[in-house]
Amino acid sequence: MSQVDLLTPPASSQTARFADGFGQRSLLTIDTEEEFDWEAPFRADGYGLDHIAALSGFQQFCEGIGVSPVYLVDWPVAQDARAQEIIGDAIRRGQAEIGVQLHPWVNPPHHEEVNRRNSFAGNLPPELEAEKFHRLRDLVEENFGAVPLIYRAGRYGLGPHTAGLLGEGGIAVDSSVRARFDYTDEGGPNYSRHPVAPYWADAGKTLLELPLTTSFWGMLRQQGQQLYPLAHRYPLLGSILAKTGMLERIGLTPEDITLEEALRAVDIAIDDDLPLLVLSFHSPSLAPGHTPYVHNEDDLDRLYDWLRGVYSYLRARDVRPTTVEEIIASAVR
Repeated sequence: MSQVDLLTPPASSQTARFADGFGQRSLLTIDTEEEFDWEAPFRADGYGLDHIAALSGFQQFCEGIGVSPVYLVDWPVAQDARAQEIIGDAIRRGQAEIGVQLHPWVNPPHHEEVNRRNSFAGNLPPELEAEKFHRLRDLVEENFGAVPLIYRAGRYGLGPHTAGLLGEGGIAVDSSVRARFDYTDEGGPNYSRHPVAPYWADAGKTLLELPLTTSFWGMLRQQGQQLYPLAHRYPLLGSILAKTGMLERIGLTPEDITLEEALRAVDIAIDDDLPLLVLSFHSPSLAPGHTPYVHNEDDLDRLYDWLRGVYSYLRARDVRPTTVEEIIASAVR
């Protein structure tokens, strides 16, 4: 496992298969994290957790639509008594799952300089990345009373040694790959060549990668894998492709993606026989004023309308919600 590099696009032979009857499923993941200023430099303190109370209403909403969310919890949230009560109760009732999300700038030990490059945990010295991860993983298990089976690197910041430490920590699933996105301009990973379909990260099939779902839409969508990196490099080209409807990149998130766009992305994913659609958003978006996506109550209503509309459409298309445990059990080894 220690030799596996999640930064390298996998071979086609690594594509995961699932048991007969699994069909096409959806997984809702929540980056459950502290509030911070998205425009300011990273800092180890000065964050907030005011939105945590909103998790209770969100959990009730999920149960109402038959969805079991996966809370990917970072260090500040793992320490919060309200989060432990709300999420812990849902886990005990079998209505939610827990995972870990590493935000290195707020996660001890603090031996590194806090800056943009080091906000990607995979850029840290291997020993420091491992110590931060293990402290967080153990804290999550202790405070929520459940063994975390899934990991997401904050800011999608995988590194060459991350797969090895996940194996050491008993993590069976990673969901850090944001397929079709490139963060090298900020010092982060490049996932522009990674597939959106789940795949095995290692030959022994012990670590399953669940990339976040992103669809290409438009007349040139079949060439999206080749064209979009150019559009990223030349913003004018990307603007022209989007405005003309020739090529759009649509992630399955209520943050900055309209319901109409999301439904188009769902159609593409279904038509492409994607076995698992991975949705995501950041927990501070559950209260106004904490992210660039939810400024007021109207924005919050739109977020819930988005989730309601997407899950209604998924049901109509026979894409059922699933859980991490079910995915692990259904993966063919």
